[in-house]
Amino acid sequence: MTFALDTAAPNAEAPPANALTVEGLTTSIRIAGRWFDAVRDVSFTVGPRETLALVGESGCGKSLTALSIMGLLPAAVGRVSAGRIVVDGVDMTAADEPAREAMRGDRIGMIFQEPMTSLNPVLPIGFQIAESLIQHRGLSKRDARKRVVELMELVRIPAAEERLDAYPHQFSGGMRQRVMIAMALACSPRVLIADEPTTALDVTIQAQVLALLADLQKQVGLAVLLITHNLGVVASVADRVMVMYGGDVVESAPMRSFFKAPTHPYSEALLNAMPRVDRATALAPIPGQVPTLPDMPAGCRFQSRCPLRVDKCAERPPLVPMASDPAHAVRCWVRAGA
Repeated sequence: MTFALDTAAPNAEAPPANALTVEGLTTSIRIAGRWFDAVRDVSFTVGPRETLALVGESGCGKSLTALSIMGLLPAAVGRVSAGRIVVDGVDMTAADEPAREAMRGDRIGMIFQEPMTSLNPVLPIGFQIAESLIQHRGLSKRDARKRVVELMELVRIPAAEERLDAYPHQFSGGMRQRVMIAMALACSPRVLIADEPTTALDVTIQAQVLALLADLQKQVGLAVLLITHNLGVVASVADRVMVMYGGDVVESAPMRSFFKAPTHPYSEALLNAMPRVDRATALAPIPGQVPTLPDMPAGCRFQSRCPLRVDKCAERPPLVPMASDPAHAVRCWVRAGA
């Protein structure tokens, strides 16, 4: 069976040039009664059929950026305190909650980190995939069930019709990840946020999942924001790379430029800590750890771990294009303008 997702945006004359635009996003987290900026002044765009990889250590603000875009921050402890988020031409920050709910799962989808904890263990996977079709497309349960079979076949789940009423624990990790992809793609979103989509998968299944996402991206014109700490995955699928540390974007570059000439000291450290078959030298771990938000230094947030630290690092450097490559930007007093 061949199933083509509907790529036409409802009630739209033409899709915007950028499927996702984030301008000056600042997200604050409440800790012990005080608010701290966990994501600071983050800006980027993602166009149709483009993959932007957002990389960095755990705790650097990658998933928090995704949750801010989706509008899924728990109000008691998190808030978008500044910035603008535009999805498929709709300003999510200016929209009310019903409007944001109408966008989530429809114009923008998300693959969460761990499918076993993201899927409801007591509901059949067919029902879980069908929910967004019933909610956003108004399909009857019977029609939604037929569409779910097509979606499951699209993500290459074998014996799809027979497995509609199976539960998450009856699927392997790779198959559960495919279920999450089917859920995210059910309503033909313009934007897909993939938060560690290959976590805990073996390399064979990981390659299959990445190939599947690439095929679907070409077929339906998805704009993909890929969140990962796996630089091998980045090198194989990304068009552009954005590196975060302590909630700041410290480097942004085309993929090839990033791997050829990583410029920020943190980017260099990440690459030096990555195992490579063409390098026999020992790995160079990054000393220390990401500070907690209350202990985050002013100015450059990497300064306490940086071998190039100078006195001026006490001030926050701007993210500026490099003189040698305007598409390659870095936030570093020492390396800017190189």
